[in-house]
Amino acid sequence: MVDSINKPGRLRPAPENFLSEEQIKAVGAGRRDFLRKSFLAAGAALAAPVVARASEGDSAILNLPEWTTTLGQAVAVRPYGVPSKYEANVIRRESPGLTRVGAASVSFCPLQSLFGIITPSGLHFERHHQGWHDIDPARHRLMINGSDPEFLKKPKVYTMDDLMRLPSVSRIHFIECGANTGLEWGNVAVPTVQYTHGMLSCSEFTGVPLKLLLEDCGVDYKKARFVLAEGADGSSMTRTIPMEMVENGEVIVAWGQNGEMLRPENGYPLRLVVPGVQGVSWVKWLRRIEVGDKPYATKDEAVHYIDLMPDGLHRQYTSIQECKSVITTPSGGQQLLDKGFYNVSGVAWSGRGKIKQVDVSFDGGLNWQTARIEGPVQNKALTRFNINWVWDGKPAILQSRAIDETGYVQPTYGQLRKVRGTKSIYHNNAIQSWKVLESGEVSNVQVL
Repeated sequence: MVDSINKPGRLRPAPENFLSEEQIKAVGAGRRDFLRKSFLAAGAALAAPVVARASEGDSAILNLPEWTTTLGQAVAVRPYGVPSKYEANVIRRESPGLTRVGAASVSFCPLQSLFGIITPSGLHFERHHQGWHDIDPARHRLMINGSDPEFLKKPKVYTMDDLMRLPSVSRIHFIECGANTGLEWGNVAVPTVQYTHGMLSCSEFTGVPLKLLLEDCGVDYKKARFVLAEGADGSSMTRTIPMEMVENGEVIVAWGQNGEMLRPENGYPLRLVVPGVQGVSWVKWLRRIEVGDKPYATKDEAVHYIDLMPDGLHRQYTSIQECKSVITTPSGGQQLLDKGFYNVSGVAWSGRGKIKQVDVSFDGGLNWQTARIEGPVQNKALTRFNINWVWDGKPAILQSRAIDETGYVQPTYGQLRKVRGTKSIYHNNAIQSWKVLESGEVSNVQVL
């Protein structure tokens, strides 16, 4: 029997948002999301039970519910829209064991519950280095200066009103934390896709190209080859950005997200958008831009967000998020209801451009099938893919492998570890595997 909470067509999120040490160490351990999707009939075997139920009569059809026989709520009750109360479990979740400074500084996006490519602003993942503030836009300023007077002729200070009067652009881009999927480097398999890949989101951002602002200030591109971005938060987050990323017009000083102003936790009233680059460079609460002739080697570039290589050396300024994909349904912690037809769905992305192709395997990488690319394929944005699968009730291992327009193919764990070793934290773009048992239980498993 299907109860009112776990009715077909719904996902039941994991009950709590904590990961114990035992859960983190156990492959597929912990919470269970129960996959409650209504699936298309793959043949007469699936169609017959549906016909039988229809002939018996469905009380939900025969008896009118109260919402069909009573007056609904007025518009004024919700001057700003909120999700249905039945979607209360679709939330960002934190892991208290990660980067806590008094309170958790990371929350994970519920990828398993999302559709298409746009992340609702209220579910966008969070990563803070000193907490977030709700800053008064009337008091916020953006200063643009040069480390040498020769680099910038006219240093300026802009108010929000100044910036919003300028020509603006709106573009869809993904943002991924450099540490996304970081726990998996050392064969640690967390249970759900929300925790394996949930430091990932995709939005439409609106703002003014940084190139326009620099040229308004009289930048000398021949001498000024790097940009330093500084945030107004308590950590004064600062990141170096190569000038060639600015010159192509992609970097945006943004105030808008998904058609409205940025949310406070996403940098309101102003943030930097650096498409294809790890999220830490998308400096939030942006207050200052400085141009210079060399990388700045700030604390979060010289000590953090660097990759430890097998030979003991550190790779620095490895900011590009390489081609990557993940199946979101079915995924770890979910339960297949029965044998038969399933739509397997996921997302792919690349920091070097557009996704060209996504292949899916149901046998752990022995055989691959090309998935359908759904919807628009945007530059440096999430791309949705789907593929049909008729599950025969036997054990299976589901994987996705993305290929971007440069020809880069997403690597296996064996291929990635051969180059990077096992001691990294950042930039894990290996193929993700989900194991399906005969019981229909889906869990996280690593396949080399």
